[in-house]
Amino acid sequence: MRLRTIREANVENKRVFLRVDFNVSIKDGYIEDDFRIKAVLETIDHLLEKKAKIIIAAHLGRPKGKDEKLSLKMIAKRLEGLAGVEVGFVSDCIGEKVKDAVSKLEPGEILMLENLRFYNGEEDDSDDFASELASLADIYVNDAFAVAHRAHASVSAIAKFLPAYAGFLMEKEYNTLNSVYHNPKKPLVIAMGGAKVMTKVKLIKRFLDKADHILVGGVIANVILDAKGVAIGKSKLDKDVAGDLASLDLTSPKLHLPIDLVVAKEISEDAETKVVATGAVLPDDIILDIGPSSVDLFYSIVRDANMVIWNGPLGYSEITRFAKGTDDFADAVCKSAAYRIVGGGESITSLDKIGDLEKIDFVSTGGGSMLEFLAGDPMPGINPLLTS
Repeated sequence: MRLRTIREANVENKRVFLRVDFNVSIKDGYIEDDFRIKAVLETIDHLLEKKAKIIIAAHLGRPKGKDEKLSLKMIAKRLEGLAGVEVGFVSDCIGEKVKDAVSKLEPGEILMLENLRFYNGEEDDSDDFASELASLADIYVNDAFAVAHRAHASVSAIAKFLPAYAGFLMEKEYNTLNSVYHNPKKPLVIAMGGAKVMTKVKLIKRFLDKADHILVGGVIANVILDAKGVAIGKSKLDKDVAGDLASLDLTSPKLHLPIDLVVAKEISEDAETKVVATGAVLPDDIILDIGPSSVDLFYSIVRDANMVIWNGPLGYSEITRFAKGTDDFADAVCKSAAYRIVGGGESITSLDKIGDLEKIDFVSTGGGSMLEFLAGDPMPGINPLLTS
């Protein structure tokens, strides 16, 4: 199966509903990272060149109703600067006001709609909401890989009402990750941390035969250590995955857990920390990072790889003093001669922090969607775009 892409669509003078993922980090009214906005510029440039009338739709955060703090107006301004063309903005995504703004669009112009999640119909995958969105356009283009695992109205249901195509970013993500599973470069190393334990257990199970090494940190490491009867103190745990772990070979020599850990009694910047051997965690300790010996072990494995896939921090990287293991591992990944694929916000942040993000061969815009795609989970945003 392959994706139908916008190369196959006649978009000239057509209204194109372009779903993107502009769910960027905003702090104190400032966009901290515009990586996801830049990632869709190739698709936007193509549509502009082909004289399409571009209607851009996205979401931001998890609003409860119409929350002005999560308006996309600021995003429209940033896109305008990056794309080098005027970007119109309308303060809604359905209704007469929006239809009127769309009716005034000329070929080669852009209009951005307000936050889709201001309406419950978006996350409910409502056909009625999707139909209203679809009524604005002639063609649907999905370039939002980061939400391709979500059954949302603007991601899946809308494809029932319009001819559906993939944008260039979606195409790159799909082709790259598809080849990872079906034709990986060996030795293949997968490194994972962070939360989303259920999906990561599925990923370990799916790749345990295919990968040469799987390196684990973060909450998923806690879960596996606990399942093996190793003390983890008061560390964060996800007990909902016990059944899935029962069918996982926890003794596989391919599965590498931390051999030392950074622990503290509390989660704070001022917490007193110490490095302990795995298995020496006290009842009131909290595991917050991998230790230096674990970094050395992981580096020795990554150094000999021909392909490395990394998703998720190896410790509680939101707090600087617990980010060292993740940052040191990021440095190890950058020094590797392997083909490197990275996804997940915290992993990308670590690479950006040390100034080495540009050294990564492929940076996925979707952390959760990358994991679920590789784990073989359904992808409601991709299925409508597939053709034989």
